[in-house]
Amino acid sequence: MKGPSMLAQSAGKVSSRVGGCSVGSHAIFRGQDLHRDLKDMDWLELHVFGITGRRPTREQLRMLHAIWVYTSYPDARIWNNRVAALSGTTRSTGSLGMAAAVAVSEARIYGTGPGLGAYDFFVAALAGLARGEDLMSQVRAELKANRGIGGYGRPIAAHDERIEPLMQLAHELGLGEGVHVQLAFQVDALLRQGRWRLKINYAALVAALLLDLGFSRQEFSVFVAHLFLAGMAPCFIDAAERPEGTLLPLSCNDIRYEGPARRSWSTRGPQATSATTHSPMAAHPAL
Repeated sequence: MKGPSMLAQSAGKVSSRVGGCSVGSHAIFRGQDLHRDLKDMDWLELHVFGITGRRPTREQLRMLHAIWVYTSYPDARIWNNRVAALSGTTRSTGSLGMAAAVAVSEARIYGTGPGLGAYDFFVAALAGLARGEDLMSQVRAELKANRGIGGYGRPIAAHDERIEPLMQLAHELGLGEGVHVQLAFQVDALLRQGRWRLKINYAALVAALLLDLGFSRQEFSVFVAHLFLAGMAPCFIDAAERPEGTLLPLSCNDIRYEGPARRSWSTRGPQATSATTHSPMAAHPAL
């Protein structure tokens, strides 16, 4: 069924497979009574249950908590935290600032983008290995096609300080030997041996761990959308509590003006008495 007939089936109503609420009575969350059956659920556990429809084990939940915690840096110099902080210094609201900061986290070359790239590469690589393809040939092909592999390499520092603690916890929980985690480090070894000198970063490890936990691509994307959230809030609060506009202010000398040079023209009109010379700088004192 397509077109108007399909739309007619949904006109005037909202159908849901995940739940709903009867105001004044109860709320259903994926088939469970939210206030009775799920009342003791950890918030992140509820979040994952909402995304996947599956209840994580205690070990899986500890891992998922760690994935969020280990990358929550309250540093306003980081690109997405900077958006939250700038919204605070301009006296925006917390919801707008945090929403904007989360939105810019979904970039292609940093934030959640490399994680999706790693996810796609691991899925394709395992399929290639099942067909008898060599892993190194797949690595070379990916590098040739995209000039990189999502989740490998880091622009500021080659070493990623989050890998070791996350892998230590993964091994403690019995979650560090999954097929995708093993593949992630096999790719890391190949890239280190070659001329590329690219090392695994947090995005690739998170993608591998969540693949081993059975997250679909869509589920992975939704879960990592708030990966940096806990580091954004303190940046917003700190900037909002300082004098307005004092976060990364720019002086006029910091702006490189590349517009039209000074030029002269005549102002013709009933009140004009002589030619007037104007400067674009004078017209725009902020520049």
